[in-house]
Amino acid sequence: MELIAPDLMRRFDIPGPRYTSYPTADRFIPDPEGASLIGALRDRASGPTLPMSLYIHVPFCESVCYYCACNKVITKDHGKAQDYLRYLELEINQVSDHLAGPRGQLSPVSQLHFGGGSPTFLSDAELSDLVARLRARFEFVAGAECSIEIDPRTVNGARLAHIRQLGFNRVSFGVQDFDPRVQEAIHRVQPFEQVEALMKEARALHFDSINVDLIYGLPHQGPTSFARTLEQVVRIRPDRIALYAYAHLPARFKPQRRIDALVLPGADLKLRMLDQAIEKFLEQGYEYIGMDHFALPEDLLARVKREGKLQRNFQGYHTNAGSDLVGFGVSAISQVGRAYSQNVKTLAEYYAALDQGRLPVERGLTLNDDDLLRREVIMGLMCQGRVSFEPLERRYGIRFAEYFYEPLERIREFENFGLVVRNAAEIEVSKAGWFFVRAVAMAFDKYLWQHTDHHRFSKVL
Repeated sequence: MELIAPDLMRRFDIPGPRYTSYPTADRFIPDPEGASLIGALRDRASGPTLPMSLYIHVPFCESVCYYCACNKVITKDHGKAQDYLRYLELEINQVSDHLAGPRGQLSPVSQLHFGGGSPTFLSDAELSDLVARLRARFEFVAGAECSIEIDPRTVNGARLAHIRQLGFNRVSFGVQDFDPRVQEAIHRVQPFEQVEALMKEARALHFDSINVDLIYGLPHQGPTSFARTLEQVVRIRPDRIALYAYAHLPARFKPQRRIDALVLPGADLKLRMLDQAIEKFLEQGYEYIGMDHFALPEDLLARVKREGKLQRNFQGYHTNAGSDLVGFGVSAISQVGRAYSQNVKTLAEYYAALDQGRLPVERGLTLNDDDLLRREVIMGLMCQGRVSFEPLERRYGIRFAEYFYEPLERIREFENFGLVVRNAAEIEVSKAGWFFVRAVAMAFDKYLWQHTDHHRFSKVL
């Protein structure tokens, strides 16, 4: 069954941002003192005590995956983690001091996410110590979502049990593809049976949600082999599935230079694989969350989507409405109030900043009113597939049709193909339009139309 017409794919499969933020991170400006973040943290400390999200970046991996575009440090020397954790504690203490403010109270946390790199590079003792230090500095609310990304090659049942004991209630397994030839080509060999066994262990430990990451467009992939991977995925039945398109950008990401571009599937094959994945997941009862995420109906992510409360930040789709996000570690990004900030990207810079007693911030941005307005529009499209004009007109004192005259002209083409429906009160993305929602959102991105090289981004499909 053809879910996306090939002519629409060719027309609208254009390079564009993933909109984990607006403005996007490429718009951040130098802020080596972290002034925007410090100001936002102090403003938050003096305001209402609302729950927040924390992100911890653990950059280490034992071996490189050739497709990877993450900020990482490849090493087999596990001793390096000790230095990193010591400096991570310094950053956590600085930030929590700013958040405590004059009241001196612990900030409430409703979400925690460990990403990387590979967080399971850390030993059980190191994970325990890091979680303990976070709990000493923040007040975790009852039922807080605590998630961790897991490299299946680095854990067994006992390690999963330890992770569960630490309070993590959500896990994400990096799979990408189960085909041995594909795994060899991307330098990530992990048999299906290994992941299947871990899934069974995770189920027995009663994790609230289990996610599997997949990638289509990898070397040697094709509809036949990918169909086998899809069958294996639905057999282990994760609660959530993240299905990403591989973006081959070897000029930007050095490990990708080890991939032979001649064995990458072309655009038509990628479309067929995306089409068969969507069909398979929907047939198996998964709900399409948006862009590249699927979830079983009973999963919290699906429930929040149905309630119109889905959110999006630098970790992708999430369930924590209106919460600020504070990131720790190299390259981590924070979003607090009107401020975005990003940490330095190398260990040497990270350590040097903290040795000098300052936050390891490299870049940031303080949003103006236009940024806030456009962020609401873009996130409304990305998360709910709908933007209602009246609430925004009331909140920002505008007339939507006049303020966004040019963006509304840009989406006429999407309307003509039935991807967007617009009337005097709202814009709504159609069922078919969901697959092109990034391209629709681009119409409202002011910065994108100001001399941006669109080819620095991945394509929308």
